[in-house]
Amino acid sequence: MQVRDCLISAPGKAILHGEHAVVHGKVALAVSLNLRTYLQLKASSDGKVSIKLPNIDTFVCWELSELRQLTPCLSGKKEEGQCLDPELVKRLREFMGLTNENLDSSTTATLAFLYIYLSLFGSGEMPSLTVCVWSELPTGAGLGSSAAYSVCLAAAVLCAIGAIPTPLKEWEQTARWCQEDLELINSWAFQAEKIIHGNPSGVDNAVGTWGGMLRFLAGKIIPLSRVPLLRILLTNTKVPRSTKVLVARVKDKINKFPSILIPVLDSVDAISCTCEKVLNEMTCEPITGEHYNILEELIDINQHHLNVMGVGHPSLDTLCQVTAARGLHSKLTGAGGGGCGITLLRPGNPADCIESENCSSHSSWMTSDSGQSLALTLQQSIILSMHVATVERKNSLLQEETSSRTRLIVSGHLPRPTGG
Repeated sequence: MQVRDCLISAPGKAILHGEHAVVHGKVALAVSLNLRTYLQLKASSDGKVSIKLPNIDTFVCWELSELRQLTPCLSGKKEEGQCLDPELVKRLREFMGLTNENLDSSTTATLAFLYIYLSLFGSGEMPSLTVCVWSELPTGAGLGSSAAYSVCLAAAVLCAIGAIPTPLKEWEQTARWCQEDLELINSWAFQAEKIIHGNPSGVDNAVGTWGGMLRFLAGKIIPLSRVPLLRILLTNTKVPRSTKVLVARVKDKINKFPSILIPVLDSVDAISCTCEKVLNEMTCEPITGEHYNILEELIDINQHHLNVMGVGHPSLDTLCQVTAARGLHSKLTGAGGGGCGITLLRPGNPADCIESENCSSHSSWMTSDSGQSLALTLQQSIILSMHVATVERKNSLLQEETSSRTRLIVSGHLPRPTGG
């Protein structure tokens, strides 16, 4: 079959309020970031299916003959992406030799790719192709890296088989799909997220698909069109953690102490609703210091609730202490247990106002602009941006290594040279 080459990008996300509570039917507010994941799908003629994920050092290739043996019972219904096929997941786990439930990011990303590929191509002619993914988002940091990957993957494969159109016109640099196509993309991306995280809320893939700021409740997505522009400092604690493990931990705690934890979830729900109300007021009347006072108090209360749920971490406590000493307010974002934290910056606060030996910080503008949604992009421009991102990442890694050595020198623990 003829496969359409394509280049897709999707944004990461930050959750303002509602982490974990959203899994249990409460409101969450999430917003897209100006950090994106890029995916290139190209047809090939070598009789192989390949996936390249350089961010996580994953490069895997299969013969088409191997994959065809996994598809005897597939229906290939492209319009259905709501229910995970447990039989296919079981066959794929056996195919990959997986027996452990706690899988690393490389394995779950590969498993999700095979699931989407076989689900959508499996009932017909299976094409030879190569998928390459590059991301500006750190992995496992609570910024929706897996969801951005899942959204790009679903959109690329659906586009490749013709289930959704290629909306990019000859004179356009980027293009976006209609609402119906976005809903189909989102439903398949959600399946990939289930494979990666087990019991995700659906917030992350929804933000990756639609962009902007979203209100999410029990699977219902409401874009918030009237929100102010907020400045948020993202801080990566660089502490790895598993979303699947943390979600399960909260569930176990709720089952163990329902009379204690359910009111906490209700309070988080009220925090999300109050924040939404304040953000709306900030677009209807002059923004005052009191608006920021309320937003900051909500951040503090929510962070305490997340600690009660058992998803805090000493590195996040350090972030909150460091920022509080400077009159700022922070909380974790995403699953917690490490990962990233967010700090609200008032107008006039410098983005470099936080310095900590244990945190690498960078600022990101959070926006409600729909331009932050899933996009199909002109190949030449994306290839160029991917090259630039690669160079910038190498420079960043070099600076990070230099910074790390400087801190060690200051503390009197310079590592000895290795290799001679």
